[in-house]
Formats: sequence, structure tokens, C-alpha cells
Amino acid sequence: MSEEKINIMKNASPSLMNGDAKCPVSHGSSDQHTNSARTNKEWWPEQVNLNILHQHDTKTNPMNEDFDYSEEFKQLDYEALKNDLNNLMTNSQEWWPADYGHYGPFFIRMTWHAAGTYRITDGRGGGGTGSQRFAPTNSWPDNTNLDKARRLLWPIKQKYGNKISWADLIILTGNVAIESMGGRTFGFGGGRVDIWGPEEDIFWGKETEWLANERYTGDRVLDQPLGAVQMGLIYVNPQGPDGNPDPLASAKDIRETFGRMAMNDYETVALTAGGHTFGKAHGAASEDFKGPEPEGASVDEMGFGWKSGHGKGMGRDSITSGIEGPWTPNPTKWDNGYFDMLLNYEWELVKSPAGAHQWHPVNPKDEDLAPDVEDSTQKVTTIMTTADMAMREDPSYKEISKHFHANPDEFADAFAKAWFKLLHRDMGPKVRYLGPEVPNEDLIWQDPIPSGNTDYSVEDVKSRLANSDLTIQEMIETAWASASTFRGSDLRGGANGARISLAPQSAWEANKPEQLSRVLNVLEDIAKDTGASLADVIVLAGNVGVEKASGYEVPFNPGRGDASQDNTDEHSFAVLEPVSDGFRNYHRKGFEINSEHMLIDKAQLLGLTAPEMTALVGGLRSLGISYDGHGVFTDDTNKLSNDFFVTLLDMNVEWNKKENNLYEATDRKTGDVVRTATSVDLVFGSNSQLRALAEVYASDDSQSKFLSDFVNAWNKVMNLDRFDLD
Repeated sequence: MSEEKINIMKNASPSLMNGDAKCPVSHGSSDQHTNSARTNKEWWPEQVNLNILHQHDTKTNPMNEDFDYSEEFKQLDYEALKNDLNNLMTNSQEWWPADYGHYGPFFIRMTWHAAGTYRITDGRGGGGTGSQRFAPTNSWPDNTNLDKARRLLWPIKQKYGNKISWADLIILTGNVAIESMGGRTFGFGGGRVDIWGPEEDIFWGKETEWLANERYTGDRVLDQPLGAVQMGLIYVNPQGPDGNPDPLASAKDIRETFGRMAMNDYETVALTAGGHTFGKAHGAASEDFKGPEPEGASVDEMGFGWKSGHGKGMGRDSITSGIEGPWTPNPTKWDNGYFDMLLNYEWELVKSPAGAHQWHPVNPKDEDLAPDVEDSTQKVTTIMTTADMAMREDPSYKEISKHFHANPDEFADAFAKAWFKLLHRDMGPKVRYLGPEVPNEDLIWQDPIPSGNTDYSVEDVKSRLANSDLTIQEMIETAWASASTFRGSDLRGGANGARISLAPQSAWEANKPEQLSRVLNVLEDIAKDTGASLADVIVLAGNVGVEKASGYEVPFNPGRGDASQDNTDEHSFAVLEPVSDGFRNYHRKGFEINSEHMLIDKAQLLGLTAPEMTALVGGLRSLGISYDGHGVFTDDTNKLSNDFFVTLLDMNVEWNKKENNLYEATDRKTGDVVRTATSVDLVFGSNSQLRALAEVYASDDSQSKFLSDFVNAWNKVMNLDRFDLD
């Protein structure tokens, strides 16, 4: 060893010499790493989280930039894949044997729990991204042992590779499982693109412990935008609200949570009964026997979790929900057994071997007993959960249950359609569906839009708009209000369809209904005279306004269609109404979440980067787009400029809070109030990351960059829903 190296070793710290070197990278958990650092979010929990605007970027994606999943899917041997999945259903593996020799019920649960996280309130959740592979949902208590289901699928995923995403495979497998056991399905649409890390933008609740419940106020009013009753559950607690075995109280929870998943009573009963026609619940012993979940398990578990110390830890010794037993006498066959058992017997409340509340039929007949999962010669009693009992105790659910019991064909069809909706609700327009099993029927929850016309003169429309009596602000504000309803979470909303002219959007407070009505009258006349769709004219109006204000040309692609009121589910679209839109400086009075946090949330739903969001806010303010007029820091609102940023960073004023979400700037010398703003405006000067972006756009040499960036971001928002252009 050289003398230099010897001296280095002599001078090294004792911790290095003893092998106690600390990794310089923060790993997040002090339990796993002794010198983990607190994140900025932990130090300053109220700061806006810009990370969600650049998650899932190209640096986390292993696929090449030119990878096109839709093209890969088109090369998939779909029938061969389904055949392999069918064969897997009864190919029981020794390391995780199938109940009753059939994996069908297990895979249905996997698919259901992937798709079932969807919530209509903000469109987040669902099975559209393959997120069940990642934390937190891969480790939710409600998803216990589904890690084994995905591992069973790995050889098939490996075989077909990039031609089938994990997201599509997880959803398709549930469909095949139903078919393999004699059930009907309504079809399947592929096209779900995988993500490669956790979805950090989804708020699952404020609780810090699994199965905790801090999400209700008043008379059990569930917090927005949540859909489940407890942290780590998909829907409701099967034992009843917070473990209380009250079927009617459970019915209230079920109606609320299924409603937030866009399901009515009819669909809710169909899904519950259809899903519980298959398989069993697992509660062979106390849940104390379960080991850590996948994210908390040791490295040698290789991604598995919940290793059980009870008996074999599998088969009849499995522990999942704590409830134990099958729902029907034929757990791997589609039949009417669920309603036969539910309605033909009286039920008594008992405890499972794990101590969970469940219900047993009173004096069941021998033919209504079910086989043991490992030995079909042994018979066990069927069960119902408290949530199942709600299907016979709640008056509405009971009426539907009795109707399905008497009309099994209708039940089969109702389940197939409700199941299809469950699996595809977050897929967006039908034009995105891929594969040979896409149904021809258009369903209202798919927000159908007819094809638009492209055979008209765009220049003629633009000329008429430019010469109309509409102001730049009116044209831009109307186009933004229409296009910015888009949600990248479930791909709903947007300008295509011109639903801003229909109920309920035409009456939304944020859209200034009186102004909107007057603007639409002008735009509708132009659409009729030129043959363009109203949707195209709305977007063109915004583009004309931007072009007038900037001198830059805005790209345009014709072909949007106009939806009808008959094909618009008003109740479903009501959830798209903005309670806060920082781009327009709108924030509903009484809404408690800070407007700057809601700005980031909306920007994420629009798929915007932090610079795009910044350019849009600054540009819209410079054009006078502000619901109550705050944050407009320019004398010429007909000119797109960087005045907002220049004035915002002015050190000659001092800002003071006047009232909730309203601030005043006073001249440091005179003390006069010179301008007002909201917290959305001021965050671009107060937040260090956003200030850095604002400084770029406020620089003397950045005017042309700002104009270009604004036009590009504007054009992006106007076309977010143009899946026909992909």
C-alpha cells in the first residue's frame, strides 16, 4: 500500500474504519436508516408540493422515447394471451395453491381492487396505470396477499412483454376469470399505459395508521375527495362501519362510497352480488399471525408481504380480511347462489376464527354447504358480511336483490355492464379503447361525443371572430373555462363536446353564466354560418384572442364534435365543477383548502409542468383574466406581456393580508394601496421554486420566451382531449 493511502487510512474517521459509514442518500425512513434526513415537506408541511407536476417523467420511465404502447398492443396475439390466462386459472401452484383448484376468485379480487380505487370526485385512482404494483396500494390491508396474484401473472407478462402493460393485464385477467367460471362479461378495452413509480398526487386520507378513521364529520359525512371509509380499504369495512355489525349503517356507507365511484343502487347490488358469487373470505386465525406488508417486509421476501405464521400460511390457513368462509355453495361457478342464500335464510351474527364479525345462515341445508378449499369432501358453512346483509336489510337494496333473484338473466347482464363500467370508468373516451372486444354500444358514462366536421374554412371562422364585438378577455376566458375542465386522472372533460353550453356547466359560478350566455350566442351563430362545430369555434375564439394579444400564431386542429344534452349525465358532470381555479383567480367562498394548493392540484390534473403553469397564470393575469380582478398588474390588458411577473417582484411595495385570501400592496414611501392580489398570485413570489421561475419570465430579455411559452402551454390545454389526434 502506498504511503499516501496509509496516511489517508490513518486520518480516516473511526466510523469509517469500523465499517459504520453512513450512506449520503436519504432513504426516508429512520427505522431503516439511522441518518435519514427530513424532507423539505416534513420540515415545512404547508408548502405547496410542486413534485406532483413532474412525477412520472422520462427519467423514471425505462421505455425509449419513441415507445408507443398502442402500437405494441396492436401486435399482441390477444387470443393466445386469453388462452394462457384461462390455462393459468386452474394451474394451481404449490407455493400459493388455488382455493378449490381455481384462481378465478383470487384474480377477480385483484382486478376489482385495482379498478375499485377510482373515485369520481377528482377522477383519481382506478386501474388505468398499473399503480397496484406500487406503494401505498400494494401494501394496503385490503390488498393483503394480492402480491401473490400479480406474481402468478409474471410468467405471462414476461412472455408477452411490452405488448401488454401491467395495467391492462391486471384488468383483463379479472375478465377472463369471470368467463372461466361461466359468467358473462360485456367486453374489454385495452390501452392503459403503465407508470413506473407511486402516484404521489393522490390524497388517500390524513390518517397515519392503517384502518384508522379520521375522515368523517357531522352525521357521518365523508371528507372530499375520499371514497373509502378507512385508511387502507377500497370501499367499506365489511364488518360494518368501524367494525359495528349494523347492516343499515353499512348500507349508508356503501351508498356513499359506491356513489363516489359513479355507481347507483342498481349497479351496486349487481357488483356486490356478482363479485361475491365467487370465492371466499380468509380469516383462519388472528391477524396477529400476519407479517409485514410488502413495502415493510425484509429484502429476502423479494417483494412479498404478509408472510403468515399460522399453519401452512396458505390454503385453508390463509389470513386476509379476517372474515372466514365462502358466500355460496359453488364458489367457482356463476349462478344465482348468492341471492339464494341471502334471501332464503335467516342469518345470525357470529365471530370468525380471527375474531371478525360475520353472519352464518341458520340451520343450512346440506346442499347449501360449500366445499373446503383443499378437500371437496369436507363441507363448510357459507357466510355473509355485514355489507352483504345490507343488500337484504336496506329497503332499496332489498328490492333490487329480490328483483335480480327472480330475474337471473337480467342480473347476469347487470353485473356484466356494471363490471365493465368499474373496469373502464377511468379510461376516458371510447376512442381510446383498443382490442377486438371493444363493445359497439355507446354508454352515457363514456361521455360520448359525435365526430366533428373538418370541412369548413378555419380562416373564415377566425375572421368572423376577429370582427365580432367580443373582447379578447371574453374569448380567452370562455375557451379556458371550456378546455380546463379536462382531468388527466380519468381523461374526462375538455373543450371537445362543447359541454360548456349545456347543463350543468353553463350555470357554474366560475364560468360567469351571464357573460358566458352572451358569448355563446355569438359563437353559436358563427358555428351555424360556417359549418364548424361550436366546440371548434370556442377554441378558435380563444386562439384568436391570444393571437390578437401576442402577435403569435396559435396552432389549431379542427374536428371537435358537439355533445347533446341527452348524452350528458348532468349528475356525473357536476363533480367537474371547479371550487377553485387559480388560473382564473377563482376560489369559492367558504372552501377551506388554500387556493395555491388547489392551483397545483388543477395544474397536475391538466398535465402541466411547473413552468407551463407559471407562464399560463402570468399570461392570463396580464390579459385581465381574474374572477374578482385581483392580481391584474398591468395597464393594457389587451397585450400579452410579462407585466405580472415584473410587478409581482417589485420591491417598492409591501404586501399585507387584508382578509382571507386577499392581500394589499402598499407603496413603501406613501403608504397608498397600489394593487391587490390573492395567495395564488403571491405564491409566485413567496415560494422559492416558483419565484425562480417568475424571475426567468420577469427578466428584461425574456419577453419573447414568455410569449412563446405561454402560447405553447395554451395550445397544450386546448388539445388535451384530442385523443383522435394521437
